[in-house]
Parts: sequence; C-alpha cells; structure tokens
Amino acid sequence: MGRKQKIVLPPELPPEISEDEVEVSDEDLQFVNENLDYAGFVSNLDTHSITRHVSRVADVKEDALEALYERRSRKNSFEKEKEEKGLEVDRVDALPVKTLDGKLYYKTMPKTSQKSENATNGEDIGDNEADGVDKSFFKLTKAEKRAKLKRTKKEEKQQAKEVAKVEEVQQTPQAEVLAEVEKELTAEEANKRKKYKLAELGTALLMDPESNVKSLKEMLQISKDEDHSVAVLGLKSLLAVFKDIIPGYRVRLPTEKEQEMVVSKAVKKMRFYESTLLSAYKAYLQRLIALKQKASFQRVAIRCICTLLDAVPHFNYRESLLAAVIHNISSPDDVVRKLCCATVKSLFTNEGKHGGEATVEAVQLIAEYVKAHDCQLHPDSIEVLMSLSFDEDLGRTEMSSANNKVQKKKNKKGKKFEEPSQLQENDKKKSRKELMSQTRNEVDADFKAATFAQDVRERKSMQSETLSAIFQTFFRILKHTMHTIAARSEGISNSSAGASGGHPLLAPCLNGIGKFSHLIDLDFMGDLINHLRKLAGGGSNSDGSPEKFSRQLSVTERLRCCIVAFKVMKNNLDALNVDLQDFFVQLYSIMLEYRPGRDHGEVLAEALKIMLCDDRQHDMQRAAAFIKRLATFALCFGCAESMAALVTVKHLLQKNVKCRNLLENDAGGGSVSGPIAKYQPYASDPNLSGALASVLWELNLLSKHYHPDVSTLASSISTISSAQNQVYHSNVTPQQAFMQSSLEQELFNPKTDKEKANLKRKRGSGSSMPNGSLTNNDVSSTIDEDMVKKKLSEHFLLVHEISETMRLRRELDHVTSSLKLYEQYKKQKETKKDGSKPRKMRRS
Repeated sequence: MGRKQKIVLPPELPPEISEDEVEVSDEDLQFVNENLDYAGFVSNLDTHSITRHVSRVADVKEDALEALYERRSRKNSFEKEKEEKGLEVDRVDALPVKTLDGKLYYKTMPKTSQKSENATNGEDIGDNEADGVDKSFFKLTKAEKRAKLKRTKKEEKQQAKEVAKVEEVQQTPQAEVLAEVEKELTAEEANKRKKYKLAELGTALLMDPESNVKSLKEMLQISKDEDHSVAVLGLKSLLAVFKDIIPGYRVRLPTEKEQEMVVSKAVKKMRFYESTLLSAYKAYLQRLIALKQKASFQRVAIRCICTLLDAVPHFNYRESLLAAVIHNISSPDDVVRKLCCATVKSLFTNEGKHGGEATVEAVQLIAEYVKAHDCQLHPDSIEVLMSLSFDEDLGRTEMSSANNKVQKKKNKKGKKFEEPSQLQENDKKKSRKELMSQTRNEVDADFKAATFAQDVRERKSMQSETLSAIFQTFFRILKHTMHTIAARSEGISNSSAGASGGHPLLAPCLNGIGKFSHLIDLDFMGDLINHLRKLAGGGSNSDGSPEKFSRQLSVTERLRCCIVAFKVMKNNLDALNVDLQDFFVQLYSIMLEYRPGRDHGEVLAEALKIMLCDDRQHDMQRAAAFIKRLATFALCFGCAESMAALVTVKHLLQKNVKCRNLLENDAGGGSVSGPIAKYQPYASDPNLSGALASVLWELNLLSKHYHPDVSTLASSISTISSAQNQVYHSNVTPQQAFMQSSLEQELFNPKTDKEKANLKRKRGSGSSMPNGSLTNNDVSSTIDEDMVKKKLSEHFLLVHEISETMRLRRELDHVTSSLKLYEQYKKQKETKKDGSKPRKMRRS
C-alpha cells in the first residue's frame, strides 16, 4: 500500500515585505505606465493558488501510479525483443553491439542478477508484488540511481587506495630506472642551456666589455653550479674573458671626495666599468682560492691562478695570486707543483710585465715559506731561484754619469779667463745649449712617462732586496743543515733539529750559491767558506776534534760543497786570500767512498775539472798523490768514471813534469821521492801519502781494458816522456769525457773472448803457420756447436708445429660442436611447427 511521506520541498520564497516598506522609484512607475501592454498581466495573477501549489505535500501513491503507467508502457514495447536467457538492458544505459552481418543488438542480463540488483537497491519485493509490478523489467528511478552511483564511487575509491598501496610496496626497479633517466635527461638539457649561456655571455663581453660588464656576475653565478663540468667550464670561460678585458694598468677606485665631484658621462661610465670589473675579479679570485682546497677542483683552480698571474701580473690583487702560487710550489701533486714553478720562473724571466715588483715579492714569499716549513720542502721550490738574472751595469751607469758631471765642472772652471768678443759668442752658444738641454730633458721625461721606464735607483734597490732575500734563504738552509747534523752526531732528538732525516734543499742551495757567488758581500765570504768546509767534512773545532759531518751527508753533497767553495774563490779571486787545502784533502778521501750506482758521476767529474784541471799550479806531492789515486780509481769502476779519471791524470802529468817519473819502472823514485820514502795508499792527506815513491803500474792493466777508449787513453798516457822540453795540450775536460763515455756505453757491445781468439787465429794465419794448423779440439768444438744449433732449431720448429696443430684441432672441435647444436635446434623447431598445425585445423 502507498503511504504518505514528505519529500524535499522546493526552496523557500523570499521573505515577505509589507507594502509600506517597499520603495518604488519614479523611474519604475514611469516605465510600468509606459509599458502597460507588456507588464499588465502581473496584476492579474492569482497569488493564493500559486502559494498553495508550491507549499503542497507530495502524494507518494500518486507518484507511484504515474511510474506504474510508465513501466507498463515500456514492458509492452520491450516484450518483443526479449531473449531466452536474460532481459535486454535499457538502450539509454548500454551501447549496442554490431555483428559481422550488420545487425545491432543490446546486451542482456539474467533475471537472477536483475533481482539481486533490485534487492540491493532497496526495493521492497512484497510491495511490488502487491502492486502487481515486477521492477526487474523497468528502469531505476533517480533516487535509486543516485544511491547506486554513491556506492560505485565508494568502491572505486577503495580499489584505488588498495592499488596505490600495492604499487608503493611492489614498486618495480624499472620504474626507478626510468625516473632516474628522466632526471638525467632534464639535467643534461639544463647543463646544455647553461653552456650555451656561458658562450653567449663570453662572446658579448669580448665584443663590447664596457656595455656588457654586468654579465660577469651571471657567469660567476653559473660557475657556482653543482654540476662539475658546468662549474669547470664557467671558471675557464671567466679566465679567458678576464685575460682579454683586463686593462694594462692598475685600477684605482675613486675616493669619497672624488665621487662627490661633478664629472662627465664618459668618466662616470669608465668608473662604473672599472668598479664592476674589479668587484667581479675579486669574487672570481676568492672562488678560485676556495676551490683549490678541494681535490676535484684543485688542478683547475691552480691552473687558472697561474695563468692569471702570468698574463696580468701588473693588475690588482697580485699579492693574493702570488701567495696562492708560492704555497703550492712544494705540492706533492706533480702537475700542480710544475705549474706553480713554471709560473714563478716566467715572472722572473719576464720582468717587463710588472717592472720587477712581482720578482721581489715572490722571492720574499719563498724565503718566508722556507722558514715556516723548517727547510723541509721539495727541491723545486729553491731551483726556481736559478732563473733569476741581475743587471750588473746599473752601478756602472751611475759612476759614468757622476764622472761626466765632474768633467763638466772642471771644464767650466778652466774657461774663466777669456776675451770679451769670445764671451759674447760663448753666451749665445750657452743659450742655445740650454734650450737644447731643456728640450731634451722634456723629451726624456715624456718618453719615460710613455714607456713606464724605471729609474736606475729604483731598479737597483729592487735588486738589492731580491739578493738579500735570496742569500737569506741560502744561509738559512746551510745553518739548518749544520744544526741538524750536529744534533744527530751528539744524539739529540729535537723536532727543530730536522727530525725528517733529510736535506732536500741543500743541493739546490749549493747550486744557487755557486751561481750568485760573485754577488755575495765580502763581509760574509769568510763565514760562508767556513760553513762549506765543515759541511764537506774537512774542518775542525777549536779544540782540534774532527767534525762528524762527513758521516751525515752523502758523497754527492760533500762534493758539491767543495765545488761551491772553489767557485766562490774563483769569482772573488782578487779580494780573497783563503787556503783551500782542506777541500783537497776532502776530495782525496771522497774518491775512496764513491759508488757508481749511489752517487752522481757528473758531480765528481765537475769537481775534478774545477779543483784539479783548471789553471792552477799544484804542489808536486799533492799532484802525485792525486795521479796515483785516480789511476787506482779508474781500475775499480765503469768506463765513464775511468775516462774522467784518466783525463785528469793526463792533465796533471802534462802540467807537472816531475810527476812523470811515476811512469818509470824505478820503484824507489830516486831523489824525487821526497821526505816520505814509502808510498802509503791509505793516508788521508795527499801531502803525506808519498806517492812519488810509487809507480803507475795501473796503466799497464788499463791498457788491456775491455773498452777501447779506456785502453787507448791509458796507452797514450804511458807513452808520455819525462823530458822537460815536451809540451802537451789537452782539449777534453773530465766532464766531457764522462758524458761522452756514458752515452757511448749504452750502445757499446764489448767483444767476447771467442772473438778475440778468432782475431788471434786470423793474425796467425798470415805467418809461417799453415792453414790446417788448427787443433782437432777446436774443429770438433766448432762442429759440435753447429750441430747443437741445428738440432735446437729443429726441435723448436717441431714443438711449434705441435702446438699449432693442437690449437687448430681445438678450434675444429669447437666449430663441429657448434654445428651439431645448431642442427639439433633446427630439428626441434621443425617438430614444434608440425605439432602446431593439426591444432589449428581443429580450432577452425
């Protein structure tokens, strides 16, 4: 049965307003009066019937009857199109399906499912039966459709949540890889854009730097990118831009007073350009100094710093660049160290770019760096000082100018007493000369201002500062070496005494002293010689106890000390009078401690040249001692050392005629033997060795040396006569002989004993001996050797053939097995095709 129930009423009417409260304007009244034909029906409306119709209560039974009529009419229209197993769905809710014949039909649903759907939709089956209507035949009402849509939406939301959870838990690695690839692709595109942007900004700056100077900030921002390649490209691009646009002068920013002054637009533009350029350059240098601490950017940052210092050493912030380069001049990284050393050397050699100021600053920074690290640095940090050069003509120009002034004054004094006619002519000449001198002075001043030429006094002061810093560094290294050696000899373990155990800066320090020894002040020369004597191991303390320095330094370092001492004496020969006997004694003992693989032979050859072969007259006892020891030395070592020693022996014998008695067979030496009648080979002093009482029997052995150069040189020395009137000239120095022999030794193949025996046989064949005089043993040995060679060659050929056949067999087996597998695969494929054909026929 139908029952009454309230349904949702229409929206409420607007609130009633009394007619007194309604305000009608004159324009509205005029409009209504003018259009009575159109607005007159409003006054004839029945308001009571309208309100009653709107506020009525809906009758559910009446609505149900209307729905019943509609359903019955649909039932009659759809009965003809019913199917056996189900009922057709409403055409509004489902789309038709077209068959191959071209007919349309709608999908059907079973009655059971339709009934269950109706039951779930909340329909009352009892009511329908009572009404005599089956709801499964007709379309759902609007309320039922809304409820159904709500339920389906809830189910879809729940399913979506479950699917999302499953996807989160079971996320495939393929999706992650795809996401990463997408990120990389986007990052690559962004990097390409940044690179193109860098190129555009750089070209714009190079074309017109004054108008596009603000682009430097954008390039600096790109150089701070997280991507390594983009950051490196940004740093290099900025380096190229700064090298091109930096002016050839040092920028000075205007003061506050200058900024307050009224200036032209060109001056304002130039000030803005210089200030922007300087701020960007400062930010770029700060970025480089910060990046050189990182391992990934260290080489790039150091390369940029070195390039800027080499290209624009005159510009601002040179001190920061120099400090960064000097701090890495002893870096463990070879690339960084070589870059910094090359940059410092270019500063020293190209002083025209900075006027010598950068040279002074660099040398002072190196001195401070050596002091801070307690002389424990790489040798390259001191070897860069060897590229320095000093102008020695500065003092001479000052002296010549002073002499010219003195001569002019004398000439003026000598021309006081002259005739009046001559005085008038002289006055005219003086006025002309004064005008000429004034114009010349003005031209010289303009030329100096245009060329930025330095004054001679400034140049001289810079050189003096540089020299003081250099020798301060050298003397500090020498004192540090002596202090460490003394501490070790006494058994003191102190960190300041050189706990590292080496002297890496001693060799370049000695080379530097030898190069700049002619510039050392004479007041320090005596102390320098004393230090070198102690380091060489030949000095003694005040109490007479011998020094123990020789145990701490290597043979090469001690030889360098001797070489430097002789160079200093040679360069200052007129001002010094020092006895170098101790250095000869040290060289005499060092030759016994020399080892070819451990020590440097070229240093020994240089010592022999400077100390023994240069134009110096030696004592007879000393020369004989060195001749004897060098001949013994030549027996013990290789051909290069032997050649250097024999060249020195030949030079000493040529200069000292009385020492040629060593070539005679008289063992006593006769009256030339001196106060010591017996030779003492282990004496430490050459003057006490008694070498004149010996004979150079070593030359006889050296004449049979395996190397032909050594044998020929020894034979030529042994043929020197003791006659007083013979004069010999030697054009080869020990250094040249050592270098030439060391180069030839790499390509030299000494002759074997068998080749010598064959040569002897060939020489003997030319004599009265017959050709068949060879013994049977020699013939059998040669025949046996040939047979052995033949058999060995046959054996190795056979072994090679066997190995080759084995390899070919393995390859053949591999190929046959692969062919068999391919045939089996073909058969299996054919059987599968044959088995699949009848199945397809059955389906059809």
